[in-house]
Amino acid sequence: QVQLVESGGGLVQAGGSLRLSCAASGRTFSNYASGWFRQAPGKEREFVAAINWSGTNTYYADSVKGRFTISRDNAKNTVYLQMNSLKPEDTAVYYCAATLTGFPDAAYEYDYWGQGTQVTVSS
Repeated sequence: QVQLVESGGGLVQAGGSLRLSCAASGRTFSNYASGWFRQAPGKEREFVAAINWSGTNTYYADSVKGRFTISRDNAKNTVYLQMNSLKPEDTAVYYCAATLTGFPDAAYEYDYWGQGTQVTVSS
């Protein structure tokens, strides 16, 4: 089992920045790839970014490429999502997830999920 707890969400103006953190506990987190997903009201959960177990490979949704950066610190069992140049359409609940299977962009391939953290971007 892997337990994931997100933090760092909040209210920010358009153009601002936030850094989300995902703290893991349980099994050896460094064995797992991690992903960030988000879900806006009335919409399906969508992929945001993923990072492999070592942090050497990353993958982003086109909508956030160039604005968001995913990273990890395995010594701290933590994955981060640095979000810059935020837009109102980035408003959503952001979820962290973990998987042993590559670093996919499909939610069903992830085995463990956090409870989510709200990000609200005002215009």
